[in-house]
Amino acid sequence: MSSGPAPEATSSAPAPDSAAGCRLLLVRHALAVPKHVAEDFERSLSDRGRADAPEAGRWLAGSGFQPHLVLCSPARRTRETWELIAPALPDVPPVVYDDRLYNASPEVLADVLAERGAGLSHVMLVGHNTGIHELAMSLCRTGPTELLERLRAELPKAGAVVVDLPGGWHDLTSGDGRNGHLIAFWTPNSVDPSGN
Repeated sequence: MSSGPAPEATSSAPAPDSAAGCRLLLVRHALAVPKHVAEDFERSLSDRGRADAPEAGRWLAGSGFQPHLVLCSPARRTRETWELIAPALPDVPPVVYDDRLYNASPEVLADVLAERGAGLSHVMLVGHNTGIHELAMSLCRTGPTELLERLRAELPKAGAVVVDLPGGWHDLTSGDGRNGHLIAFWTPNSVDPSGN
């Protein structure tokens, strides 16, 4: 079994402290069982996914990124991912399962975040590719070069991206306003660095 890249977090900027700024945590669901095993919405996590999701929770807890709200797709694999992350957090935030987040496009994800994140400075979104990866790439205009390159290549299952949005949630719905700064990018140890 190939060992993946070491879990990595780079804190290159402080948490947003203005009323307008906010911090977004994007988490792709952990590895699920193959598509032929169950209808897509009902696919549960695989054994590896059940190991990776708590690892993501421990990383989030250790890194100090504490969301005030979690938005989660209602699909079984995203719900299970969140349920395995939550016990590691020092303060478990409320979670909203929003039907619009299931296999959503980046535009829909941005709309839901802008709507649900109003008044909050730290929000976490647990979702699906390709939408969550495309949203992360569109938001992360600046950040450590190595992390930006890794993010452009892939957002692996159970991977986590932390991005600061100086302009706040309303800027998510404006392409011109997306000027986020990539703070951290974490992947589980099970990820193969070759991309397989």
